[in-house]
Amino acid sequence: MRSVSHRNLVLPFLVMLGSITGVWVNQKLIAGEDAPYPDRWVWVFGFGLGRDSDVAAVIQLLDRAGKSGYTGAAVSFGLDSLCKRDETFFKRLEEVKAACARNHLDLIPSIFSVGYGGGILAHNKYLAEGLPVKDALFEVRGNEARLIPDPPVEIQNGGFEEYSGNRFKSWRFHDQPGEVSFVDTAVKHNGQASLRMENFRANPYGHGRVMQEVRVHPYRCYRMSLWVKTEELQPTSAFMVQVLADNRTLAPIEFNLPPTTDWTKLVLVFNSHKFDVVRVYAGVWGGRSGRFWIDDWSIEEMGPINVLRRPGTPVTVKSEDGSIVYEEGRDYQRLEDPNYSPYRVDRPALPLRLMPGSRIKDGQRLRVSWYHSQKIHDSQVTVCMAEPELYEIFDHEAALLAKYVHPKKVILSMDEIRMGGTCEACHGRDMGELLGECITRQVQILRKYMPDVQVYIWSDMLDPNHNAHGDYYLVEGDFTGSWKHVPKDLVIAVWGGAPRPKSVQFFAEQGFPMLIACYYDAPNLEDVKKWANTVQGIPGVRGFMYTPWTRKYDLLEEFAELLWGR
Repeated sequence: MRSVSHRNLVLPFLVMLGSITGVWVNQKLIAGEDAPYPDRWVWVFGFGLGRDSDVAAVIQLLDRAGKSGYTGAAVSFGLDSLCKRDETFFKRLEEVKAACARNHLDLIPSIFSVGYGGGILAHNKYLAEGLPVKDALFEVRGNEARLIPDPPVEIQNGGFEEYSGNRFKSWRFHDQPGEVSFVDTAVKHNGQASLRMENFRANPYGHGRVMQEVRVHPYRCYRMSLWVKTEELQPTSAFMVQVLADNRTLAPIEFNLPPTTDWTKLVLVFNSHKFDVVRVYAGVWGGRSGRFWIDDWSIEEMGPINVLRRPGTPVTVKSEDGSIVYEEGRDYQRLEDPNYSPYRVDRPALPLRLMPGSRIKDGQRLRVSWYHSQKIHDSQVTVCMAEPELYEIFDHEAALLAKYVHPKKVILSMDEIRMGGTCEACHGRDMGELLGECITRQVQILRKYMPDVQVYIWSDMLDPNHNAHGDYYLVEGDFTGSWKHVPKDLVIAVWGGAPRPKSVQFFAEQGFPMLIACYYDAPNLEDVKKWANTVQGIPGVRGFMYTPWTRKYDLLEEFAELLWGR
């Protein structure tokens, strides 16, 4: 622990630094005189209560926080799925609660995520938001019907076998042939050639990409796959596979390739939404070094996979001309995916199986509609905010939270809600209003069992300067105005690595109290100092939260020393 005398040596340097840079830091703020902030939190992330080793690490962290003047520990231990927990979980929870009490820390559960729906989906996997497949063409053979591509789709020259020099036929573009992109006849997955990309610094943006336009049918499900090989590729996060239409990304998926790997198959599923043409890309945006190869790129229309079965995601089977609507359980068996998983999509689609005595006949063509889930990035699955069962789960879990934790404060994990407005339950809703309604009901449910609980919430979905707008990921609709439909006593956790002065000013003007959730795994606290300057003179700022996402707690004490003293 650094001594007070050391802090007094640092303080004049920071003030001098402020005068040099033109950014002044309030001395009282840094030195912690009068302890200006009641909310001095640490975000405990990346730990669970599934292992004793995690509990020991959490308790060690809580002890450090207590010694540094923190007043709260926000935790994401799955405390909104308590009905799924065993006796060992509750024993470990009691150990964490005791450590919080010993260190004078509020235990603050992070609960009720809609954007990252794991807690809800543990109760019912089908509460995921659904993307519609409309009137896909099926043909009956014997006692089952299977999808017929309508129209057939393909990646032209997906094996990169047709080329002239270093230019590949049928591709709309590939960056700088002969300088960044090359024909490679020595390294390939199949056939006689592959596409190799390297020398990314020859491109002013570090790009090494290939793109083709593909004609699709609106509101259908497609599966795309390609084979990729890497060699000392840096940064690996620069490699992406994209499906774009107009200004929308239809498949915001991450693959997390290693820097060096042998041929690896990448597979994704996407919905075409209202579009009849999409642009498919693969490559690096901002590559620095290394190389990669692409080969055997394909696309296909998919039959039923990851079908959602809840009231807001009905399955419909009609005759080809639409004149007859067939009945589930009478004409065909329940269409349900026994291997349902948004994370595993490289598997066969379901057939539609007929019932004995069905009115559907062999050789007949059908039009079939359903809804499917969609993974975003590497693991995110969003929940539908309009399905009534969601609120039954919130109510059930709030009662258990009151019983086992009875927290004074909670933080609603209502951030980054990247799907919505696409299933029958929420289609056509004003998304800002629906989001506000969801948050309001969450608060009401919590206060039903904990009348005095103070509710905090991540800021982005209530902030027009952040994510509260239209054209957001796969959302059909606009989140603008969401802030008008939530309780005014919510404390807004304004988050980010770099300061958001417009966001802070916006919430102050709206009359919301605020918690500043900053740090974000930076190598130092320079951005935190800027946050401290940003909020000076802003009414309603209750405090700061040390907010890492990769278990980086090295600066925990320095954060406290900077903002409120130790």
